[in-house]
Amino acid sequence: MYSDLNKYLEVLVPPARGAGRVIFGRVVLRTICSYSILPYSKGIDSRATHDTTRRMTMDDKMTKEQVLKEVKDKNVGMIRLWFFDIVGQVKSFAVSPRELENALENGMGFDGSSVTGYQDIEESDMIAMPDPSTFRVIPWRPKDAPVARMICDVMTPFGEAYEGDPRYVLKRAVKRANDMGYDHFYIGPELEYYLFKDEKTLEPLDQGSYFDLTDQDVISDIRRDTILGLEEMKIKVEYSHHEVGPSQHEIDIRYGDALDMADNVVTYRVIVKKIARRYGLYATFMPKPLFGQAGNGMHVHQSLFHGNVNAFFDANDPDNLSADARHYIAGQLHYAREMSAVLNQWVNSYKRLVPGYEAPCYIAWSLRNRSALIRVPVYHPGKEYATRLELRNPDPACNPYLSFAVMLHAGLDGIEQKMPLGPAMDKNLYHLTSRERADLGIKSIPDSLGRAIDLAENSDLLRRALGDHVFSRFIELKNKEWDNYRVQVTPYELNTLLPIL
Repeated sequence: MYSDLNKYLEVLVPPARGAGRVIFGRVVLRTICSYSILPYSKGIDSRATHDTTRRMTMDDKMTKEQVLKEVKDKNVGMIRLWFFDIVGQVKSFAVSPRELENALENGMGFDGSSVTGYQDIEESDMIAMPDPSTFRVIPWRPKDAPVARMICDVMTPFGEAYEGDPRYVLKRAVKRANDMGYDHFYIGPELEYYLFKDEKTLEPLDQGSYFDLTDQDVISDIRRDTILGLEEMKIKVEYSHHEVGPSQHEIDIRYGDALDMADNVVTYRVIVKKIARRYGLYATFMPKPLFGQAGNGMHVHQSLFHGNVNAFFDANDPDNLSADARHYIAGQLHYAREMSAVLNQWVNSYKRLVPGYEAPCYIAWSLRNRSALIRVPVYHPGKEYATRLELRNPDPACNPYLSFAVMLHAGLDGIEQKMPLGPAMDKNLYHLTSRERADLGIKSIPDSLGRAIDLAENSDLLRRALGDHVFSRFIELKNKEWDNYRVQVTPYELNTLLPIL
């Protein structure tokens, strides 16, 4: 690494004399430590070639035999098995190396009645079956007897995929795409998060804003260590930067197949929080932790491929969008209100989705315009593999397995039903009056979790996408959350109403 830094300094800092070279050198060093400088970045609307990404993904896959050899060669002391509940929280238990071969062959039993959204107690026996392709050595644990992790598929005692497993929900969605002739559903998520001194005071570490180069070494160190941790877990980082809010950050990971990216999103969240804790800090993906500041979003870039060919690109279209792309976008716009309960699943999610903070509220699509719900990034000649759409309302506290599945089903419905796509909205939608938006036929996404649940309960799309079990359990959980929230007496009410009533 240090030899690379010296090379950058030789190129960027000419052999000038005096304090100027020293000062500029410090800036370059901070920049390189704070940002991942990689050749393909969504920040400039380009991405790595499909062949390169596919090759890297295939190379990263491991078999059972390779996992057992890796555990032995690296003297791994413990293997953590991860699986997920309906809202996307990581569940975990550990096995020793001597139990690993049995776990890989037969899985490990657990009580499903204790997992949010899983089975009732009378039918609670579940099997966690490790997926060897997800084997990773955890970077923040001791190196002499390291700890590894594998992500599990949840099975019934009869060896069938469990319908309540979020991973299975996404696998079913991807299979539908495969059956329609699409070989890949590529996802590129952009997760934002805040760093605070602790979780109680919510005191930020800086007052920086978008792309600011802060002068606090601890921030550069944390982001650098987080990037290194992600890379050690074989999560390809594209670039990182300071976001709009004070002490708000974004580290973008390179796109890949949907299931791999859902695994990466939950791993990303764990790594960000673990590294922050090592520095005595608290990281949060809460959609709106600070009043009056930007919220945490997770813009999701999406594309479908036939083999190595981007199904969303058409050189003969004025906007370089194929018919499939237009129908896919139309499908997501059509179902946008119904999808909100899954993409924005917490009561706090709707504090972010308000005008004035670059969070999308209005259901429209556009070329380049970031005030629309769906944006199509600008096309660069020769970069047809990068043609994609960006859905901007999801937040990083969603369950990525359910969210990616719902997005895909909505888009595939649009393709199957040949839903028409209206004209792009290139106006700033935040500057339009409600009457002007109504005249243009622009609707809003739900303004509360309660309204989102009402729409979700009657959604045929969500029932098909999630399956009956997950759909009913999810609605039940979210109704309880909304009921608990709406009876709270908030500080706002006490501060504004108690003095006058």
